[in-house]
Amino acid sequence: MSTPNGFPQHSRVCLPRSMEGGAVQDLQAKKAGKAAKKEAGGDGAPPKIGTPISETLKLLPEELKANMKIRSITPRPPRKPRLERAASLDEKSWRKWRRFRTSQESLTDPNETSSSNGSLQEASPSPPTRGRASPCNPCCQQDSLHSSPDALEAIPGGKNRGGASDLGKRASEISSAFGGLLRGKGFAGGKPRLSQIMPARPLPPMELNVASHSLRTANRIDSDCLDYRHYSQHKFGRVSSSLSDSRLQGNGTLYDNCSTDSMKSTFSVLTPIRAKDVRSRSYLEGSLLASGALMGAEELSRYFPDRNMGIFVATWNMQGQKELPVNLDDFLLPTDPDFAQDMYVIGVQEGCPDRREWEIRLQETLGPHYVLLHSAAHGVLYMSVFIRRDLIWFCSEVEYATVTTRIVSQIKTKGALGISFTFFGTSFLFITSHFTSGDSKVNERKLDYNKTIQALTLPKNVPDTNPYRSSSSDVTTRFDEVFWFGDFNFRLNKDRETVDSILNQNPDTDVSKLLVYDQLTSEMSRGSIFKGFQEADIHFRPSYKFDIGKDSYDTTSKQRTPSYTDRVVFRSRYKDDIQAVKYSSCPVIKTSDHRPVFALFRVKVRPGRDNIPLAAGLFDRDLYLIGIRRRATRELLKRREQKDQRSSSICSIS
Repeated sequence: MSTPNGFPQHSRVCLPRSMEGGAVQDLQAKKAGKAAKKEAGGDGAPPKIGTPISETLKLLPEELKANMKIRSITPRPPRKPRLERAASLDEKSWRKWRRFRTSQESLTDPNETSSSNGSLQEASPSPPTRGRASPCNPCCQQDSLHSSPDALEAIPGGKNRGGASDLGKRASEISSAFGGLLRGKGFAGGKPRLSQIMPARPLPPMELNVASHSLRTANRIDSDCLDYRHYSQHKFGRVSSSLSDSRLQGNGTLYDNCSTDSMKSTFSVLTPIRAKDVRSRSYLEGSLLASGALMGAEELSRYFPDRNMGIFVATWNMQGQKELPVNLDDFLLPTDPDFAQDMYVIGVQEGCPDRREWEIRLQETLGPHYVLLHSAAHGVLYMSVFIRRDLIWFCSEVEYATVTTRIVSQIKTKGALGISFTFFGTSFLFITSHFTSGDSKVNERKLDYNKTIQALTLPKNVPDTNPYRSSSSDVTTRFDEVFWFGDFNFRLNKDRETVDSILNQNPDTDVSKLLVYDQLTSEMSRGSIFKGFQEADIHFRPSYKFDIGKDSYDTTSKQRTPSYTDRVVFRSRYKDDIQAVKYSSCPVIKTSDHRPVFALFRVKVRPGRDNIPLAAGLFDRDLYLIGIRRRATRELLKRREQKDQRSSSICSIS
């Protein structure tokens, strides 16, 4: 049984809007003329709903099939996803509402001419929803056909507006639209929904924590304040909704725990402190795990996630020269390490007459990131301790003491100077010394060492971090980390000719043959001096004695033997707390007969307690301002000279 339109019953087809009234009437006239032939053929079995498009096309007239061309559809590759910033909840809700309003306006747009869009919009009595559409059923097909006003008006009357070519194009559009519906493709606003792009192979594992050890200010929220975010949301409304860590993880963005945790603070990146904790703390009894403790574990992990700090220790015998080097960058800021250190300690023997000028030059070189924590002097022995300005609050009071090993001399050229303080929970002792000179005076240098460890009265007010491992007869046992550096005056037990021949054979860094004759190395191996101390491997040439301003060793009548007189040694209460990174000299500075010697260390720091006398951020402010002003003035002069060189020109007459 067939309908008057020529289609079998129970198999109505969803026609697009572009199928105008004239084309439909032409179809109807041709199909009515051949109705008897079709009934005689006996092919009146209705197709099933799941019939493929090729079998459905068999039901069309012969002329329609002759003029119809099936277009092949080539799928396009999916577009690359656009990276957008994470939107807040309010922005997302507004976008959904705007998208819904746009879809409603497109349903009622009379100027809509797309064939696939028009048929689907008329077949949808309610606003479309995003997602996959369910396959068409007979009911929805009938509703879509009867709800089309253009189709109802085109059937009773109209003119033939298209020829055979137009009819073939429209038939192909019918087949493509009908095939898409049979395949269950859904549309949202006239555009197909693409499936999510998945990688062809699993991605390589990636470390989530991208914070390196050199990042000193890795902010994070305290463990006892994890509920601060929920409290802030309830109290203050939205809290960092556009930068939440959940959205960063959901978008697949690489992130680190320190960065996302720092976003959780409402007002700043600083760790929030509860008011009740401020009220309850008396600071009479310090606690390592107290919430908000200045020296505690939480604050230490915030600044040093790996609990290791970098320390620069240097010694230089200036020979009392008034002239200072033009540039100290190669000395204090060597190019080998990528990053500057957290603390700089410089000891000087036979220092220049103007000690203040020397400290200003140090401040000018280190720049505004460092402040002078403390400086002390004992005759011509100078020591300066610079520290990063954001770490000044975690230092205890700084104490110092001196020892004179040459009583007869009015000018204290020989002796020792010690500076001690506690940083977080780790106590430090820095000693610079100038021992007795002379090639054969090894015993006198041993006496200088013994007198120093016994007479240096430190610490004074700052409590010992581990008094059970301290000794009253040795100052180096009363601190966690000890660095001893200076002009120890130990020589090489070999004649000048032999030393010169070894240096000429190994002009670079192979000095192992020289160290066999080193007095300090042999005495330390016997345990007669610097007990418990270590020294990093030496890979530089002897630092004494040079002709001033030259790279040649002593060419005077005395012909002194080159020696390793300037050294840096260290010891620790705990094993492997100090790791030597670099141990070298600075051959660029030639204003003295000694070359500066420096060492870089990685030192483990432990949490401390707040019940110790603190430095309270005290530093030399006047020196800081003078040094920074000089640095700025030097930079301005440098730029002015470069500008003058570019603007000047030389005229030549030929």
